[in-house]
Amino acid sequence: MLRRVRQSLRQVLFLMARRPGLLCGAILLGVLLVLAVKFTCSRAKNVVAAARPPVRFFSSEAPVVDFYFGQLDQVDRIRSMAEVSLIFFYAPWCAHSMAARQELQQVAKRLAKQVRFLAVNCWWNQGKCRKQYRFFHFPIIHMFYRRFGPIEYRGPIVAPYVESFILRVITPLIYLPSPSSLKEFLSYHEIFPRRELNFTSEAICRWVFEHSETVLRWLQPPGTKSHLLEQELTKGPALLLFLPHNPLGSGPSPLLQQVADVAVRYHSCDNADRLSSDDGSASRSLCCQSVPLPDSSTRMCEVCLKTSPAIPGSSSSCCWFPSVAQEGDVLQPYVRDCCLNRGSASASVNNSTLSSCGNFLSNYSPFGQYSACCRQKKPHLDESDAGTREVPLPPSSGAQQREDDGITGLQCQTNRTLRFYLLDVALNWALAVRLGAGGNASAPLHQNAGSDDDRSGDGSFAAIVNLKDEVHYVLHRSPAATLSESLETFIRNFSAPYSLLHRHLVGEEVRKGAEEETKHEDDRQQSPPPPPLLVTEVTTSSFLPIVMDIHKDVLLFYYTQWCGFCSVLNHIILQLARLLQANGAVTVARVNVARNDLPWEFMVDHVPSILLFPKYRKHFSVKFPDQLPITLPNLLRFILQHAGSVQYADKPVPAEAEAPGPGAVFRAEFLELQHEVQMLRQARERLSQQLAQLWRDNRRLNFDARSLEAQNAELHQERQNLEEQHREKSRQLGKAVRRLQELADASEDLLNENALLRALLVALKDRAEAKDQAEAELHEEEEKRSHMAS
Repeated sequence: MLRRVRQSLRQVLFLMARRPGLLCGAILLGVLLVLAVKFTCSRAKNVVAAARPPVRFFSSEAPVVDFYFGQLDQVDRIRSMAEVSLIFFYAPWCAHSMAARQELQQVAKRLAKQVRFLAVNCWWNQGKCRKQYRFFHFPIIHMFYRRFGPIEYRGPIVAPYVESFILRVITPLIYLPSPSSLKEFLSYHEIFPRRELNFTSEAICRWVFEHSETVLRWLQPPGTKSHLLEQELTKGPALLLFLPHNPLGSGPSPLLQQVADVAVRYHSCDNADRLSSDDGSASRSLCCQSVPLPDSSTRMCEVCLKTSPAIPGSSSSCCWFPSVAQEGDVLQPYVRDCCLNRGSASASVNNSTLSSCGNFLSNYSPFGQYSACCRQKKPHLDESDAGTREVPLPPSSGAQQREDDGITGLQCQTNRTLRFYLLDVALNWALAVRLGAGGNASAPLHQNAGSDDDRSGDGSFAAIVNLKDEVHYVLHRSPAATLSESLETFIRNFSAPYSLLHRHLVGEEVRKGAEEETKHEDDRQQSPPPPPLLVTEVTTSSFLPIVMDIHKDVLLFYYTQWCGFCSVLNHIILQLARLLQANGAVTVARVNVARNDLPWEFMVDHVPSILLFPKYRKHFSVKFPDQLPITLPNLLRFILQHAGSVQYADKPVPAEAEAPGPGAVFRAEFLELQHEVQMLRQARERLSQQLAQLWRDNRRLNFDARSLEAQNAELHQERQNLEEQHREKSRQLGKAVRRLQELADASEDLLNENALLRALLVALKDRAEAKDQAEAELHEEEEKRSHMAS
């Protein structure tokens, strides 16, 4: 190895000695390369342009001192000089900071004489604020009051709320100017026991925290991603009340006083225990409803609800009972078990009065007792007589009637305890709309009095959210009822063992504004109607009218927008809808279950899922088997196997039938089969056309495949030829390289021999010259000797 290195160095030195110009060029090229690399690396630091200097964030006219360079030392100096100061930390690119700028300017113009407003740009990388503080969000408001602080504001950055926060910090004490205001204040608050406890700040704070009880809590979601609602809703059922709120108001609003009164009575368990202990003076009432019997025109069943005063539904002014049309399932067990199965017992009490009806069937609950009996129907009884009515019993004293409202102490009488939360309807209107509030979202506080909406004219909205059961209920207020009365009824119905409330379903609706309808009205009149959609989109409101159409077989496809498997099946559903487009008896529909709530009995456990609701037999819905692949032949086979037939139709016999009997049914079934055969023939023709087209496409693909195979064979042959040529050239090149290496070695040997020969020639020449010189000297000496001898 060392020998080869020495030889290489020797060759290089020899070549450099023979060609000095080449050596100078190589040195010059290396120097230029080093200079170019150094110049490029030095310019790489200045590729990123320097950030532009910040500019003023607030206008010069606003009473806000803007430190847009982040001068935190000047902020501390001004804050130490001012008695009350508010510091607004912002980032100039933040949209929330831009929105809060207008609100802060409004507050600053109102309170400029009392508070010193400062704004600091905490995003400028060369500022002291960015280096000292590491904020993860903007904007941030800190307030300092007489060297006390910082007090961080965490509420909504809206001018009234910020101003209310500042005023509460400036004036933390409530001034009572007169004895009447003092008496009114003491009527709502307790007095500190100065004789029992020391009058110190620690004792006062400890006494306040021990005796404070919150029955109402204001929620202020920040408007961004937050776990505030999740933390509260996971604690149990929650009553969310959206009320118009003015933070700068002089006193609580009437709506807030009504809600507070209901919440206090709901949590007052002492009054409930006192009322329940006095059984002798308790008032009793009886709510009854008359239900006509299905098998008789003269008999009817009387279903009554006996209630006690300390439980819901016992008020003497109102008596609520589920209607037969809406809640027929509630009354049906009592009608069937009592009135139908106990004919003898019902006959014995036909002529008896209401008070003599026996409790043939009763259902225990802590809120009341159902009882049923049968009586004779009056000859001239109209629909108004067979309704909900109240049978009052001897009332109790006046004080007990005032306290016996059915909601006092209800928290301690049921396991479904509610938590009361208040929200500002102007700030949280989007949440109210998601829960089921209607109206215009752009103006949530303005609403017509006559509109059929869940919100009343006062702008309030209420809903009960049960996150554990994944349900929520919306309060539908009556125009004649007050907010407190509606809330009491709403809470009583929710607290019942078998809740009488209906689950509110939220779904996406297709809403078109009046301006858009007016704009396109002429176009719709002139242009032809658009063609019907192949796949019907089902929403919460249109689910029952479309799916429960008794005259159509409905194939329902459950999907979501985030399900990748559902997107893969879209083309199969479209092909199926195209095949069944001519068949008016089959509807292909789909529903987005992520945006549309459906009744529990129509929900599925996974997506994608397919259900078939056959005509005339909607209660026999069939689910597409999970083990089968969702393909077009399987879907057609599934529809043909489970589709409804005319034999299940509850229709009268056609008029053209000669005589009623099995022949008419067979004839109708034969006509239905003929119709189905005709549809199958049409489907077969369409399938044959599609198969022919597929055959032609397959044949064309075969031709293309053959041509591609021929081209592939030619390319393969050319590749082999090229590989052979490459191998031959490589072989020749290897030989040439070896020959060149031999020539290089021979030339190297020749050069070495030439150098040796030159050295020998020089030595021989020197020796010859020395010999000639010695001979010359010898000849001269001989001549001298001969001369001397002569």
